[in-house]
Amino acid sequence: MNIKNIEKLKLIDYGFIPTMIPENASGIPARVTAVHKERYELICEYGQTYGRLKTSIYFGEGIESFPTTGDFVLIQYNSSGDSQIIKTLERKSKFARNDFSGHAAGYVKTVKEQVVASNFDYVFIMASLNQDFNLKRIERYLTLAWQSGAIPVVVLTKADLTDDFTEQVRAVENIAAHVGVYAISAKTGYGIEQLSEYLKPRKTIVFLGSSGVGKSSLVNALAGGEIMAVNEIRDDDSRGRHTTTHRQLIMLPSGVIIIDTPGMRELGMWDVNTGLGEAFSDVENYFGRCKFSDCRHQTEPDCAIREAIASGELPHERWESYLELKREARFSDDKAGFLLDKSKRDKSIAQWSRQYKKNGGFKI
Repeated sequence: MNIKNIEKLKLIDYGFIPTMIPENASGIPARVTAVHKERYELICEYGQTYGRLKTSIYFGEGIESFPTTGDFVLIQYNSSGDSQIIKTLERKSKFARNDFSGHAAGYVKTVKEQVVASNFDYVFIMASLNQDFNLKRIERYLTLAWQSGAIPVVVLTKADLTDDFTEQVRAVENIAAHVGVYAISAKTGYGIEQLSEYLKPRKTIVFLGSSGVGKSSLVNALAGGEIMAVNEIRDDDSRGRHTTTHRQLIMLPSGVIIIDTPGMRELGMWDVNTGLGEAFSDVENYFGRCKFSDCRHQTEPDCAIREAIASGELPHERWESYLELKREARFSDDKAGFLLDKSKRDKSIAQWSRQYKKNGGFKI
């Protein structure tokens, strides 16, 4: 294949860079725009087409990563039917979660990475300025966004529902160091102009947020017309059923590429050590300041973390969020070790409880 000719293709408008193709590779490049179980929607030099994985490559040799929405792949094009996907090209960014989200750790048999979207430049972390506003959820998304390799941006939607959102914006800014935070209304158009520095042709943005947060409404506002269905949210809890039923890559008239995702009630962590360092840089800045290098930040004297919490410099809720995500990250890294420690803790607590009841309560 002559790489010099690739620049004539429309695929470069979808973010493709010719140097993505390895030397001596066969097939033509395409981008995955949606995944429907075993069938993939693709865009290539011949326009929109469909493809399936070549069994001997993806299931026999087992060396290729299964494609997801946003991936660039090489295909053997078939003009009269489904093309064959023969290679997944290297990703510059990805958003991944583990596959045990929402399940008790003790019942998990295996922990595998599930790639949700790939090859994006920005992550729009969307949260609505209504009663569903949740800082802990934003912290979780920020951690994964930093880990993805892309640039996170926090977009607070439905600004038209409140007269004053200053407090919410300030609260997010306090937990989102070096991240742009914008309040917008897709309904009135308020604040959307502030996003213009990210809305560039050939740039890909992945939308992440809970059900009913307004992802589809923002897509429609950016497109200048209704290209995605929008559902009303419930009055009792400000939530709604997600309109998007699968991950979908959309090219807007402006040339901006959007990857919309179904709202996710739970989001498991996967390999987020780098993401934690970025998302919780305010917490990790205290590390190394304790009297003891192996300080556990519990009862040790001259602990910088405990002193910062006591003085109000570091909110206790912020520290608890960090520990919670750290524990979840460790579970992903070493499930067996995590469950062993958990078993030891459970046995210790049970033993303490039996002793407590036997003695009729400990006397001080």
